[in-house]
Amino acid sequence: MPKQKTRRAAAKRFKVTGSGRIKCGKTKHRHLLSNRTTKMKRQSRGLGEVPKVLLDFVKQMLPYG
Repeated sequence: MPKQKTRRAAAKRFKVTGSGRIKCGKTKHRHLLSNRTTKMKRQSRGLGEVPKVLLDFVKQMLPYG
């Protein structure tokens, strides 16, 4: 049986933690930042956890995660 391939686009966007959780970058921090509040910009820094709704879909794209 052939090896499974990782979706390279997903590998660049998601990180698997040591405990197996999947982290991703937060949204709303690319452009139009002058319209957003300071609090919103501060909270969108760093990494967040992937929502439970998308978790199975992301794990399918990262078979060796």
